[in-house]
Amino acid sequence: MPPAHNGGDRPIAAAAPRGRRGDGRDPVDYRLARARAVPEATVARLATYLRVLSNLDDGSITTVSSEELATAAGVNSAKLRKDLSFLGSYGIRGVGYDVSTLTEEIARTLGLTVHRSVALIGVGNLGQALAGYAGFATRGFRIAALIDVDPARIGTMIRGLEVHSMADIDRVVVEQEVAIAVLAIPAAAAQEVCDRVVSAGVTSILNFAPVVLNVPAHVDLRKVDLAAELQILSFHETRKAAAVLTRAVDQ
Repeated sequence: MPPAHNGGDRPIAAAAPRGRRGDGRDPVDYRLARARAVPEATVARLATYLRVLSNLDDGSITTVSSEELATAAGVNSAKLRKDLSFLGSYGIRGVGYDVSTLTEEIARTLGLTVHRSVALIGVGNLGQALAGYAGFATRGFRIAALIDVDPARIGTMIRGLEVHSMADIDRVVVEQEVAIAVLAIPAAAAQEVCDRVVSAGVTSILNFAPVVLNVPAHVDLRKVDLAAELQILSFHETRKAAAVLTRAVDQ
């Protein structure tokens, strides 16, 4: 049977199967392919844009220009527009971006429309502070399990959650559907605990321990080194002090 026409030379495209895009691609496959194309540096900045937009999305501000959003995020507008181009075209020339729409699209790209369960490994001072951080829940993350190796902490309750033994990690990961593990533990134990977490099936890890960890290729690892960040700030303080001294001498 010949293809239907609309009176011109181009055939009318057949209706896409229900649940699929007009080009026949599965929406989930399409989003996965698009997510893989976003550079790592852009992903980090998207998280910053989302934070800024979340502060705006209270109903009082409906649109924001690229210049306004870039300034609030601490980047130049050209870089912001390039970053957002990976998501598609959501800006309107002369108007800007719809705050609600852009917030939703960035959240979807970052996978925040699906709530993630997090296991917090190590409930010392840092771990307990992280367990009490309300910002996780507002961004789609649920602290689902607390785990420690200290017998004095195991079985105690922190923020309404029971502290489990490291020996229970396999069961906890399965029962709580843990997607991400946060390591707030001493450097000496970090690699062993990391290996144990990976063996339990966790494929994303946020590491607060001041040590470089080795993980398999299929595991995503992010490192937060608070001491290193303070050292970088110390460098900038030293540079500023030197500049003040130089200006004083020149005068």
